[in-house]
Amino acid sequence: MAPLDESTEIAELETSGSIAAEKKPISTILLIIAMQTEALPLVAKFQLSEDQDSVFPKGVPWVRYHGIYKDLKINIIWPGKDQSLGVDCVGTISASLVTYASIQALKPDLIINAGTAGGFKAKGACIGDVFLASRVAFHDRRIPIPVFDQYGIGARKTCPIPNIFKELKLKEGKLSTGDSLDMSPHDEAAIAANDATVKDMEGAAVAYVADLLSVPAIFVKAVSDIVDGDKPTAEEFLRNLVAVTAALDQAVTQVVDFINGKFLSEL
Repeated sequence: MAPLDESTEIAELETSGSIAAEKKPISTILLIIAMQTEALPLVAKFQLSEDQDSVFPKGVPWVRYHGIYKDLKINIIWPGKDQSLGVDCVGTISASLVTYASIQALKPDLIINAGTAGGFKAKGACIGDVFLASRVAFHDRRIPIPVFDQYGIGARKTCPIPNIFKELKLKEGKLSTGDSLDMSPHDEAAIAANDATVKDMEGAAVAYVADLLSVPAIFVKAVSDIVDGDKPTAEEFLRNLVAVTAALDQAVTQVVDFINGKFLSEL
């Protein structure tokens, strides 16, 4: 994964890291999942155990589930519940922090950011569709100064996975990330400029940290609500969350099964 306007020097460094990674098949996967409802079915599927001796700093609510699935070491990281309000720690801040800490502690070969997302019917999205993101960007970091504006958008290509697309026949789309569930007129214009099919609250933040630390990342997003539809987003999201999570978990399992035993270049 790389910024769209990276320098040749950075590209060369990332290429050297990719060559090193290609010396062995993928063995350690890090799944970043924002909500407990989304995470627990996969914890059960992969028969993972909750870490009782946390690899994370004392006092943070982050939860790690881990174990062996086929030939893979699987780590699911859920940011946990806000200690004051008791709700899932969604959004870019928690996503950035747990991604950074998890990479440092677990040294994954590959990151999968999985979760539900809003979809746009104008781009062909329907409830329950699962998309793999080909590019990620922010839509709510507005810095109207030359060059800083592009930094704010933070557009990045994701890890190339042509064989996953071919084999699993999942949909491809661009992902736009912001810290609000609803969509302001400013956000709507920015999302359109990002040419996004789906919008979430974590993806581009995970991508930023993964790129910073040179870890390839895949983004699997299941559509829980239609942003440009006629139903209130919050109501539609809550109504569809459980059913759409089942579609998400099926897709993530298919992706993980495909990854098992393969080199990064084979994805």
